[in-house]
Amino acid sequence: MTTSAQPDHEALERVRQTELLISNLLRGGVLLSIALIIFGTAITFIHHPGYLTDSAQLDGLRDGADGFPASFGGIVRGLGAFEGRAIVMLGLLVLIATPVMRVAVSILAFVHAGDRAFAIITAVVLALLLLALALGKAGG
Repeated sequence: MTTSAQPDHEALERVRQTELLISNLLRGGVLLSIALIIFGTAITFIHHPGYLTDSAQLDGLRDGADGFPASFGGIVRGLGAFEGRAIVMLGLLVLIATPVMRVAVSILAFVHAGDRAFAIITAVVLALLLLALALGKAGG
């Protein structure tokens, strides 16, 4: 008589669904970010065709003299004016936010699975990420 531990198929399916959710979140975030950056770059060159022919104008774009939005409000204003540089910055924000969202989804997954210890650890990691982002913004 052998006793083997039968895996809880329901629990395995929940783990699989959680892994798929996180995988799709990461993939979707990166693809959206890439699309926004490419689209914003195209819009920038459409609005400023001189970037393609005048190296002095292109240098102004590269060194930031042409005013990439540096704040969330600046990005929102730029999006309202359909500025390519604001769209690029939104793409970069999406790229930065994607792994942070992964951590947030992981907290929910751990809570749903009843794994309190990992939920707490992951919540601390999320708090540290958000604190680092806030301090980075405050620092300049």
